[in-house]
Amino acid sequence: MNNRYEAWKKHAVLDSHTQSQLLHLTPQEIEECFGADVEFGTAGMRGLLGPGPNRLNLVTIRKATVGFVTYIKHIQSTQEHLQGVAIAYDNRYMSKEFAYEAAATLAIYGITSYVYESLRSTPQLSFTVRELHCAGGIMITASHNPKEYNGFKVYDYTGCQLVPHDIDMVIKAIGNIQDELAIVVADHHYLSPLIRKVDESIDKLYQKKVMDIALRPEVNKDIKIVFTSVHGAGFPVVPEVLEHSGYTIINVEDQIIHDPAFSNTKSPNPEEAIAYERAIEVGKENDAHLLLCTDPDADRMGVVVKHKGEYQLLSGNQTGAVLIEYLLSTLKEKHLLKEKSVIFNTIVTSDLPQMVAEHYGVEVEKTLTGFKFIGEKIEAYSKTKEKHFVLGFEESYGYLVEPFVRDKDAVQACLILAEAAAYYATHHKTLVDVLNELTIRHGYYHDTQVSLTLKGLEGNARIKGIMQGLRAQPLTHIGPLKVIKSQDYLSLTETKDGVTSPLVGFVNADVLKYFLDNGSWVAVRPSGTEPKCKFYYCVKGENQLDAEQLFEQLQSSMASVVS
Repeated sequence: MNNRYEAWKKHAVLDSHTQSQLLHLTPQEIEECFGADVEFGTAGMRGLLGPGPNRLNLVTIRKATVGFVTYIKHIQSTQEHLQGVAIAYDNRYMSKEFAYEAAATLAIYGITSYVYESLRSTPQLSFTVRELHCAGGIMITASHNPKEYNGFKVYDYTGCQLVPHDIDMVIKAIGNIQDELAIVVADHHYLSPLIRKVDESIDKLYQKKVMDIALRPEVNKDIKIVFTSVHGAGFPVVPEVLEHSGYTIINVEDQIIHDPAFSNTKSPNPEEAIAYERAIEVGKENDAHLLLCTDPDADRMGVVVKHKGEYQLLSGNQTGAVLIEYLLSTLKEKHLLKEKSVIFNTIVTSDLPQMVAEHYGVEVEKTLTGFKFIGEKIEAYSKTKEKHFVLGFEESYGYLVEPFVRDKDAVQACLILAEAAAYYATHHKTLVDVLNELTIRHGYYHDTQVSLTLKGLEGNARIKGIMQGLRAQPLTHIGPLKVIKSQDYLSLTETKDGVTSPLVGFVNADVLKYFLDNGSWVAVRPSGTEPKCKFYYCVKGENQLDAEQLFEQLQSSMASVVS
């Protein structure tokens, strides 16, 4: 570790900012920055900014890009019509610098890059890969993480994040790089004709595609919508799409500034209630019907609804249930609901959206967490025509309505949810009214996620210890409820009544799921993008209060098990 630190300190071509940081590290910081390599996992690379191999900086970006070159060369050798890499980035510190560093690194290997000159959303990056017939894509973003983070996500030629058998190729290539400091990007690489700027024509094509997904363009749009991008890439694209579609948009002016410090928001994460505080203030000032929030790279959307004079935040699961109800009821009414329609969501998504879909005769297929698995299924069915895609979504506020993008798309989601709100308003209902009707029809659920944040090398070891402990001593009860079945996605096994059988249709993932005897379930998984161990609860009750009280018992029980 110390040898590595000294090598970085003495390296002649490090940028001045990194050199300065290296000189002021404490012994503990040296251990954190040089005691490991920043992990390139199944969701790409995400981590703290800073010097050293265990942080995101120009050196680790070069290293990751060289690893990605292996995939690009492979694709270009088998599909010659696919050429180059599309690159986009969000508002974070060093995002633009990382984007152009990746482009210059690709130029070393003779690979063309198509780079945006200013920030764009993750879904637009996915769209650009497909539109320009690229062999792959790079998105510089840390999604909804705090300001100290950035990330490097890689995409295949379909515009989908790399799935495990492809990402393994990249991870192996990165692992074979013995000395990241030996990757030198010379000045002329930044000036290479292989680095091409993407013009605004792609923006117009993308926005038109989004506006074309409207199911009821004729609906009365007499509702007021407050929008915040929490300083990220959702502005200006979301307001532009909504305004061109006829909606009245009130921007949270001090939060639509592209600011890497997230100065005017308490959180850039739509999963956290504090992210909406300023938007709710603006909503009250303007008597708005609906508040929409996109995360920094605009792939996730959060929703607050004015209901009976109060502003109510919907969870990702609740929003998914309402979206499914609106989409399927509308498609059915207009005789557009096709046979063998399918909705994709994940193994940690609530049961309520599935029940809504099945009410309309629509199948729900489960995937592992990570929208790449949904994108993979979309691609497969696009070839076989066996099933017709309607919606893909994750409980973590990610939705995709039309697959001209192959990742979560908050721009699409904002448009369809605005349309749903406008339509139900003509029937004197809010989206909360619709949600309440769904719970009466299908049952009461309390769905939530609780995260245990454990930072640094010690925290990572603790998370691994939690998962190992749960496997070493299988749970028989959680709170007052009996575990009637468990699934281990790492060993791909399912255990019921003492009998273990194979769990098919999935790749290995570090997830445990427990099914309880009243129809509830609990799942546990380490986050692939944050230093967290996540606990997911889908709690079924006789009524809402009963479900909430049962959740408290289950949470307390799980907390005592992993403490």
